[in-house]
Amino acid sequence: MIDSIFTKDRLINLAIIIAAMWFINFAQNTFDEYTIRIMNNVAIFIILAVSYNLINGITGQFSLEPNGFIAIGAYVTAILMVDADTMLYQYDIEDPYPWILALQSDFGFALFCSGTISALLALSLAFPVFRVRGDYLAIVTLGFGFIIRILAINSPEITNGSLGINDIPEASNLYWTGGLAIVAVLAILNIIYSRFGRAMKAVRDDEDAATAMGINTFKIKTLAFTTSAFFEGVGGGLLAALLTSISPDLFSFFLTFQLLIIIVLGGLGSTTGAIIGTIFVMAGLEYARFLDEPMNILGFEMEAMPGLRMVVFSLILILVMLFAREGLMGKKELKDLFKRKKAKK
Repeated sequence: MIDSIFTKDRLINLAIIIAAMWFINFAQNTFDEYTIRIMNNVAIFIILAVSYNLINGITGQFSLEPNGFIAIGAYVTAILMVDADTMLYQYDIEDPYPWILALQSDFGFALFCSGTISALLALSLAFPVFRVRGDYLAIVTLGFGFIIRILAINSPEITNGSLGINDIPEASNLYWTGGLAIVAVLAILNIIYSRFGRAMKAVRDDEDAATAMGINTFKIKTLAFTTSAFFEGVGGGLLAALLTSISPDLFSFFLTFQLLIIIVLGGLGSTTGAIIGTIFVMAGLEYARFLDEPMNILGFEMEAMPGLRMVVFSLILILVMLFAREGLMGKKELKDLFKRKKAKK
């Protein structure tokens, strides 16, 4: 009985979790503010990337909706955390609704509400959305992101319109962002390795064949869509509490495109790849800022070239796509690499 519980794989996973928690505590109390902010941003995007990968990579549904659910999560958290007096001072276009002023909660409950509302909306959207497939699905979900952004602009009594919401309490720290990133990764991996995860992969590989085998494809796609939306809503709430200021412009299609680059670079269908892709894109772009500044190369003074880091980053992406067409990890996870090494021995 004990041997079945404490298997080698479970012990390795437990060791990784403990090491990650120790590192989060060490980093929060040791690193400078700039590094911690980058790590917070990376942790939030890990949550967003692994959840987006569940619907797009694991289930194979070309969805372009993340910016919409992230926006919902961010606004829900902001509205629940900003006090009534601050709202009355900020809302210049229209006065906020009385029920908006009455909404107050702590950070943890606000994040839970952000995820739950996003998940419930995803559940209601699943019925019309999954009547189509492929490119049509992409168009429908892309439209949803635009609708949410337009509603945010045209609902000043709720969202303060195009001015957005400021003075959001800065509640996000590495304990929250890193801790929830661990929870998101564990939850997604547990789904992937369950019977639901196997069904999701079957839908991705051949939906008609999956239906013929008796898999309820609508149920499986809805589960992936709803789970993905929940964590995207939570990630949006964390982002709002990190930036302390949000506006509709923050949730443009570029945000979805950024997540799409991350999961494609890491490997569609790989949670490990989504994590690696996030670190490469979010941290790499930040630390590559020196490329935009004046440089001394072998004694030659080079003037500042703003945008050079984006050129270099684009070239790296092109090379990765040329030589690793399935991304850095393909559809493999970290433990699959260890198994391959053992098999070779």
